[in-house]
Amino acid sequence: MRGTACGWAPGDVRAGQSPGLYNAKRMEPSRFDEPAFFRAIHDSGARALLIGRRALVVLGLPVLTADYDFWLAVDDISLFNAAAAQFDLHPSRPPDEARRHGRYVLENDEHVDVLVARSFPTVEGTPIAFDTLWARRRTLDIAGATVAIPSIDDLILTKQAAARPKDLEDIRLLRILKEEES
Repeated sequence: MRGTACGWAPGDVRAGQSPGLYNAKRMEPSRFDEPAFFRAIHDSGARALLIGRRALVVLGLPVLTADYDFWLAVDDISLFNAAAAQFDLHPSRPPDEARRHGRYVLENDEHVDVLVARSFPTVEGTPIAFDTLWARRRTLDIAGATVAIPSIDDLILTKQAAARPKDLEDIRLLRILKEEES
């Protein structure tokens, strides 16, 4: 055998494969497209707030994240799931179970954490209610798609729920952004 430790060299053709198409029969291209995903959520009518680090990304802050976090009105789970199904994202729990647990996950090749609690506290015990944040939300245009996010002050509150080191850094960046916008 010539080539590498795995027993074949680049350019070798395996049965059923074309040159240069490693795992061509098993790999499926993702149908996920972020602006289309945001558009589908908006068009569904689901009251969904983008939270977490992805909200900071859409605000233009220099943070990295690999997933999406949404806080969703408890009555809108089916609407949200139907929008996500267009992208082959599958819920980890049915709606009734998600309501009981207060959260669930949508995933396939993307990962979406979904919070469905009516409210939750910060580490200091300050309650954060979805309806309050929804009433004060901001909407942003992302490549022709409307995305709802909490106001900066409310996004800071959501970051105070866990207050992990990365959340504290995010809060610092959000405060700087708030000062720049004033």
